[in-house]
Amino acid sequence: MAAVPLLFGYHPVREALRAGRRKIQTVYLAQGKGSGRRQEIAELAGQAGTQVQWIAASELSDLVGHSRHQDVAARTSAYPISSLEEILTTAAVSNAPWVLLLDQVVDPQNFGAIVRTAHCAGMHGVVVPKDRSAPPTPAASKASAGALEHMRIAYVTNLVIAIEAIKQKGFWIGGADRDGGLCVFDTDLKGPLALVIGGEEKGIRPLVRKHCDFTVAIPQMGPVGSLNASAAAAVIIYEAFRQRR
Repeated sequence: MAAVPLLFGYHPVREALRAGRRKIQTVYLAQGKGSGRRQEIAELAGQAGTQVQWIAASELSDLVGHSRHQDVAARTSAYPISSLEEILTTAAVSNAPWVLLLDQVVDPQNFGAIVRTAHCAGMHGVVVPKDRSAPPTPAASKASAGALEHMRIAYVTNLVIAIEAIKQKGFWIGGADRDGGLCVFDTDLKGPLALVIGGEEKGIRPLVRKHCDFTVAIPQMGPVGSLNASAAAAVIIYEAFRQRR
């Protein structure tokens, strides 16, 4: 079995310690002055009974493989993948359950940013296809500012089959379609809802779009074709959040 890459960065390691979803074997902290954040991580690790090693920054860079670690890293278990059933069970306790589906979002920066938005808006989970999707890597966790450590993520074999299973639980499926659809600001996004955001290049695939109950578009004024996936997701998720408050 391949070794799990080290989690790196202040926010990912802090949130992994706070979430308690991973087993964290060792936290590595760079020696040096101005260590307020590092001291916070050390205290959280101590509360969790996790070993802490203070090492030279150069040694930490060697361990992680680069210098973008913000003086913090951790050796952890693999990211805890959820099942679709677990996400729907979690959502079912809410009066207004909502989940996010990502159709072939492959860029880890976009993936992390979208997960961060979904977590901040209180969505109950993210569902993605196993093929042509960004995995929950340390880079994705860093892009999410650690939100990935709290969010339930399910990887499914077939997104269309997952959509039909979600429909059976009483959810409406709304897809983001940059080429058409209802204006997102004029669309009712309350009630049980599954939002579908497409990949960076082609948006949601035709078969996935066919299984949506409705599609929404973001109005634009400029000549540029569309917002990128993470920006579009933020607009649509927070319009739904506004309506559901």
